[in-house]
Amino acid sequence: MFLNLLQGAAGAKGGFDPTMIIMIVVMFAIVYFFMIRPQKKHQKEIQNFRNSLAVGSKIVTAGGIYGTVKDLNQGGPYIVIEIANGVKIQIDRNYVYADPSQAQQQ
Repeated sequence: MFLNLLQGAAGAKGGFDPTMIIMIVVMFAIVYFFMIRPQKKHQKEIQNFRNSLAVGSKIVTAGGIYGTVKDLNQGGPYIVIEIANGVKIQIDRNYVYADPSQAQQQ
């Protein structure tokens, strides 16, 4: 199908036109550098923060709940955070978003 499009475009001129291929490559490069690459970098920063969690760390969940880590439950899928005096909840480790100072900047 792609070759048919190239042949159709080139057929009108009577020869091969590399301009179409160059424009497609440039479009993919623009999408990669302005959308995909920054998103991967941001995901890597969040994962590094999740890996560096310690008891007493201040966090913000993906749902917008601010809290303090009370138990990391090493090897488990969840952590325990305290959101108010004496109120502790379990959340999935993957829903820890950032520390509060980073969340305010974004």
